Amino acid sequence: MIPTLKIKLASEYADVLAFETYPAAPQIEGVWIQALRKNRSENGAFMEYLRLDEQGVQGLPGQLVPRQISVSWAAAGRINAFHIHVKDEQNEIWCVLSGQLMIWLIDCREGSPTLGVKRKLVFSGEQPMLVHIPSGVAHGYQAGEAGATLIYTMDAQFNLSDPNEGRLPWNFFGDDLWAEDMG
Repeated sequence: MIPTLKIKLASEYADVLAFETYPAAPQIEGVWIQALRKNRSENGAFMEYLRLDEQGVQGLPGQLVPRQISVSWAAAGRINAFHIHVKDEQNEIWCVLSGQLMIWLIDCREGSPTLGVKRKLVFSGEQPMLVHIPSGVAHGYQAGEAGATLIYTMDAQFNLSDPNEGRLPWNFFGDDLWAEDMG
């Protein structure tokens, strides 16, 4: 539906004019996001990443008992996609500490109520966030122009001799996922 314009435009502009919409982000079953608080002072900043007790991580929308914490450094522009954990259960919590990542999550779980749903996130070290990625949800990222540092916590340990890291091609869900947003 084309809205009525109170300001008249010349036809060469009016004919191609479009209006932005702001739909709710698509949800994926089991994926949750939580903002972290970065406490700043004149001499730097401090942030809690995770708070733990005997049952695992405290204060989150879901449960995760950490078995490994890892760090990944992504070179500028690097696409690292798509991983999917299916040999064994492996749920992850991601947090970007520096730089920026464009993250894609796609639900590949048979029988999931959100099967096939794609969700794009843009995380940065300036405004730290946590995202929980359940097993069976394909995940990948592209680093921003300054690269990025990602810390992530898993409820399974990495096994170098038998990695639980299935791979789908970086463009399996379409080249356009990684295209620059031109406004």
